[in-house]
Amino acid sequence: MSRPTLAVILAAGEGTRMKSSLPKVLHAIAGRSMLAHVLASVKQAGITDAAVVVGPGREDVAKVAQKELPGCAVFTQVERKGTGHAVLAAKEALADGKDIIVLYADTPLVRPQSIETLKAALADGASVAVLGFHAADPTGYGRLIVEGDALTSIVEEKDATPEQKAVGFCNGGLMALSGEHGLALLEAIGNDNAKGEYYLTDAAEIAHRQGFRAVARPIAEEEVQGVNDRLQLAAAEAVMQSRLRATAMREGVTMTAPETVFLSHDTRIGNDVVIEPNCWFGPGVTIESGAVIHAFSHLEGAHVGSGASVGPFARLRPGADLAEAVKVGNFVEVKAASVEKGAKISHLSYIGDARVGAEANIGAGTITCNYDGYLKHRTDIGAGVFVGSNSALVAPVTIGDNANIGAGSVITRDVPADALAVARGRQVGIDGWAKAYRAKKKAEREAKAKG
Repeated sequence: MSRPTLAVILAAGEGTRMKSSLPKVLHAIAGRSMLAHVLASVKQAGITDAAVVVGPGREDVAKVAQKELPGCAVFTQVERKGTGHAVLAAKEALADGKDIIVLYADTPLVRPQSIETLKAALADGASVAVLGFHAADPTGYGRLIVEGDALTSIVEEKDATPEQKAVGFCNGGLMALSGEHGLALLEAIGNDNAKGEYYLTDAAEIAHRQGFRAVARPIAEEEVQGVNDRLQLAAAEAVMQSRLRATAMREGVTMTAPETVFLSHDTRIGNDVVIEPNCWFGPGVTIESGAVIHAFSHLEGAHVGSGASVGPFARLRPGADLAEAVKVGNFVEVKAASVEKGAKISHLSYIGDARVGAEANIGAGTITCNYDGYLKHRTDIGAGVFVGSNSALVAPVTIGDNANIGAGSVITRDVPADALAVARGRQVGIDGWAKAYRAKKKAEREAKAKG
């Protein structure tokens, strides 16, 4: 039977190296904040009880935490006295004897399976469990000193002996403490060090010294990759994108140049979808099976139906809803609009705040004029409508089923079903006018040259 577990997420770091007005842990990876990524892994690991430790005045961080995991407790670390001190800022939540998993909001790549590994180690009798990785170059990392199956201590490199520096098993930072001994171990951490801080890592040595079992379990180095500046943020983004692409392709998505496709954490893609190079997916995108997203397309908050074709160079903004077999072609932008089955908007058009009926054909250069400078208005285009090229539909306006709009029209009034609407100046022809005009201008030029 699983034991009740409390996840403590430390989110109190300043992140000054980010050089940003945004708190470090709210910087986004794949369209979601680093803090939200960690909380998502916590939920996926089956943990519903969490405490988030924030810095003073960080209501913005607290708000995100409570949105991502409703009911989580938020505590403030008023003074910065180290990681052990930060965990004890949540002492009120630690006092009920739950197992404790300590995570960091600026370590966003941790997988739920690794959190479950920590839980399993405690269930197996450990009082302290730590995740460690085998580094090709361990320089700068704390070393995990293991004897047999026992973790005896975690030694920072500056304090390590030459023999300890040769150890390649490094501290990943993530730790679990049993509910039976966790709070007592945290309170036993001292600050007898150069910085006068309370280091969470000391809990392993204290546990071993007191005769309790401390263990280290392996984790991939990429999972404990921390983010302290924009370079590390980009590196973490690269890892996350690689994961998302790999998952999509394993589930039946074709990417001809996957390294050029950027997905969001919540992108949903059906099987037999083809994504061509250089496409970007913001949050809230769903692509149904059999659709094709052509090169250089940008989608956000959009739904693409099965068998639809988007792009190249198309933009779907929030609220774009394409039904089955719709075609949205090159240099077309769709926003807050439903495009019904089989409709075509092939090129160079803007469709916003609108409905485009089934099998309608929208000619090149068509614009729905949805904004009057103060308010947005809707355009309703019926099924089977043909809109000629270079037309402007001035909302609010309704085009009835199977109506035709003549090319170059500016439509300001409703058009009945099956009607033809032409709204442009009448063409006038004057025979011989161009010849007379040329002669006149030639004579003027010659007179000016003589004079």
